[in-house]
Amino acid sequence: MKTIGLLVAALVVLSGQTPSSAPASGAMPAAASASAPVRTLVYRYGYNVKVASQGTGTGTTTIQILGPAKDGGLMVSGSDFWWNTVRARATNTCEVYASGSVSCSQAPYAISPIQLTIFPMLGASYFSGLSGGSHATWKHNTKVYAAIIPGTAGLASTPTTWTGVMNMQGKGPDNKSGTVVLVQVTGKLEQQGGHYLGLDIKSGIAYDMTAKVPVFVSETRRHLPQTNVNVQMVQLHLIKDSANSP
Repeated sequence: MKTIGLLVAALVVLSGQTPSSAPASGAMPAAASASAPVRTLVYRYGYNVKVASQGTGTGTTTIQILGPAKDGGLMVSGSDFWWNTVRARATNTCEVYASGSVSCSQAPYAISPIQLTIFPMLGASYFSGLSGGSHATWKHNTKVYAAIIPGTAGLASTPTTWTGVMNMQGKGPDNKSGTVVLVQVTGKLEQQGGHYLGLDIKSGIAYDMTAKVPVFVSETRRHLPQTNVNVQMVQLHLIKDSANSP
């Protein structure tokens, strides 16, 4: 994977990210698949730091695509392995819908900051607007039903529903690759049920049109109102894809 060296600068600009070392009702239908994964993706990540192979705030996440759910979604499991730890700190199974909506209706009903970034991008039609060209614009109405873990050591709590709109903008192909297109995403998620919490989201994505998955993501999320973890920054770099393994 040589993509990271070519795309980091452009994607950081698209995500509005400044590298830093600082740190209900309405659930969507449940469905399950106990079969072996049909595809496994491994991403190297950085949480509030640049993506790297080692160091505080870094690690790898293993995404297992388990197959279709009964109501048309896709069952996905994610396991986050933080640097210098032996076991996954966060393993969660959720359903991802075509537009990028996510329902974590299995205990512990949780989604980590890393999984919150990548799960929606695995929706079957999340990048479908690119069929109109590499500079197309489109949008998705989105919903997340989960207990959103606030940070690397956060504990899951009661799941709630978050809704919003994601605005998608194609930024053209990567000049060094015939299959990778840059995409900018801006949007906001608002927690339902009178909590008045929100997340302003801005992402820069390198999407592989052939593999049908992001190969690099740089995302910032600003919490509203301000909290002690006001800004989350996540970078992800695809390092393994079972669909492309020998």
